[in-house]
Amino acid sequence: MRYKPHEYQKYAIEFIKRNPIAAILLDMGMGKTSIVLSALNELMYDSFEVAKVLIIAPLRVARNTWSDEIKKWDHLNGIRYSIAVGTAAERLVALKADADIYIINRENVPWLIEESGLPFDYDMVVVDELSSFKNWQAKRFKALMKVRPKIRRIVGLTGTPSSNGLMDLFAEFKVLDMGERLGRFISQYRVNYFKPDRVNGPIVYSYKLLPGAEERIYDKISDITISMKATDYLDMPELLSTEYRVYLDEDEREKYEEMKDELVLQLPGGEITAANAASLSGKLCQLSNGAIYDDDGSVNAFHERKLDALEDLIESANGKPILVAYWFKHDLARIIERLNKLKVVYEKLDSDKSIEKWNAKELQVGLIHPASVGHGLNLQSGGNVIVWFGITWSLELYQQTIARLWRQGQTSGTVTVIHIITAGTVDERILKVLEMKDHTQSALIDAVKAEVSAYGGK
Repeated sequence: MRYKPHEYQKYAIEFIKRNPIAAILLDMGMGKTSIVLSALNELMYDSFEVAKVLIIAPLRVARNTWSDEIKKWDHLNGIRYSIAVGTAAERLVALKADADIYIINRENVPWLIEESGLPFDYDMVVVDELSSFKNWQAKRFKALMKVRPKIRRIVGLTGTPSSNGLMDLFAEFKVLDMGERLGRFISQYRVNYFKPDRVNGPIVYSYKLLPGAEERIYDKISDITISMKATDYLDMPELLSTEYRVYLDEDEREKYEEMKDELVLQLPGGEITAANAASLSGKLCQLSNGAIYDDDGSVNAFHERKLDALEDLIESANGKPILVAYWFKHDLARIIERLNKLKVVYEKLDSDKSIEKWNAKELQVGLIHPASVGHGLNLQSGGNVIVWFGITWSLELYQQTIARLWRQGQTSGTVTVIHIITAGTVDERILKVLEMKDHTQSALIDAVKAEVSAYGGK
């Protein structure tokens, strides 16, 4: 297929070619893979500035997406690539193959650098989903930093650079510039731009920005960063977000409040405890969804309000395909039990075959877990409605999951996102937190938005 890039894509390609360090913050569905591959193609075969490239990506993206894009576009057909996933032996064979581009999943970065025994002789590295390197204490971050001085060119790609606030940017940009812009140490970054928020004596649980710090951070990174929103440059379908509220009865409400207030809930199946706030949050999310694990791992049914709501939504869809996002295993089991009773044609979208069935419109319901379908999958051909049975706290997973439908190639004209919310529960808090995080991230995106008017963009 002939590649006809949009003007913003031309701008991004030139930006990568001009800048040895580049942070490309592209909204979902804007063709970041083809942009990078086009830039790599010119750097390798036209200017001869790059000889060997390492691409680090999520597993499914590493296995399929990059190679699919190389095969798709005529101008990329000459690129020789090798995919280093699978067993250690399989990865070694792939990494020793004669190729221009080597693609590895992010979980194996420590193995590549510290255990493989191979020299790290890549003169360019592409980090697909830079946000997966936001933890400066993670093994993958520390391993990559060991070899970062050897890398002459680096590109970081993401649509969600600060899903949990601007603290995430420290590690992400240190991977890119070794601390030149935001500092070499997290303590330095905190002192320069943040102050303690929630504390307990010497223990700091959270930080908040100092006055004017947000703008100073954006200014520091602006020279190596371009950012674009899909809605600014693409003819994107309309996105509608709604809530389908369900309500607990008086007895269920009392049990929910007891759990929240006392961290202990007595159920017929056994005693459930929540030792800390994180555990409590998970327990409350389970209760909101309708079932909960006890201390022995058994499942205790609590209510069927969300299952009834899902049944209503499926009925109102009248055969129209629906994606259903779940979070807990017992959510999946109970949803499947209900779908079997309804004789609905469904599959869990966890294989290439099931995804093909979805895109061919052979399924009434596709069941998805945000952590397994977040990046790299195109599901827009199968439908335009997604129902959140259980909501995630992660803005990145939330946005990436919605972007499987809300992207270029969606022909329906409108994508509908329906949140089944149990009123008066943690569900409402999660939605508010997602909205607050989205505001922070949108501010970052807007602050460094690329000016492409000179290249004919909007």
